[in-house]
Amino acid sequence: MFWIVSIYLLIIVLLYFFQHKIIFQPEKLSLDYEYQFDQDFEEFFITAEDNSKLNGLHFRTSNPKGVILYFHGNRGSLKRWGKVATFFVDKQYDLVIMDYRGYGKNNGTITEQLLYADAQLFYEYVKNKYSEEKIIIYGRSLGTGIATKIAAQNKPGNLVLETPFSSMGDVTSYWFPIFPVKAVLKFKFPSDQYIKDVTCNITIYHGTKDRVVPFSLGEKLFNSCKSSDKKMIVIKGGAHNNLNEFKLYQSTIDNVLRTF
Repeated sequence: MFWIVSIYLLIIVLLYFFQHKIIFQPEKLSLDYEYQFDQDFEEFFITAEDNSKLNGLHFRTSNPKGVILYFHGNRGSLKRWGKVATFFVDKQYDLVIMDYRGYGKNNGTITEQLLYADAQLFYEYVKNKYSEEKIIIYGRSLGTGIATKIAAQNKPGNLVLETPFSSMGDVTSYWFPIFPVKAVLKFKFPSDQYIKDVTCNITIYHGTKDRVVPFSLGEKLFNSCKSSDKKMIVIKGGAHNNLNEFKLYQSTIDNVLRTF
């Protein structure tokens, strides 16, 4: 019994100290790395209040219908995530995407509040170049936690969440059901609370076969929305990383992105 308790407590300690590495899985890039994409883009840096340099990409198209501010998932860097621009630029949307601290060309260590503060800087960058009602905030996986917070504290035209979660505590409880992970979790991402303050259109895409963020957590987030301008598009058989391959996603995304 002693050894069972000891191992149990050891796992809790490990979860506490290594949660950052579990949640965030960045790819590092050298500062002289040159991005290669098929669409026209500009690389830029934004300086945060602590003088950290934050790397971003700005894709442009002729006569854009609007602009998408995209918050990516927990793995990789802009080298990978910049490729999502292909899909949206082909639909005549400009797109701005940032890397988080410790990702790609960025230094620094992530905290939840710094993530929100950095994301707000990119929102202001976009707001200074486009009408706010034409801004579409798009979050993917981990990025949905950031996207929801930024939408809640601003007035964008649209919020789109792909494979979102209700809170990081709910996700970690799903993965580690026998451990009190919520008590030791440093990263809360309480999207189910922030989404109550979102005033724009809200669309959630979630697959029923998502083994990373279970469908039930996307459904819980949807049920937390107070807005009447909300919809949840359920992709039957969809997993965590393949929703855009389904006809239902492809046939609905044009209307979802439209701002009025």
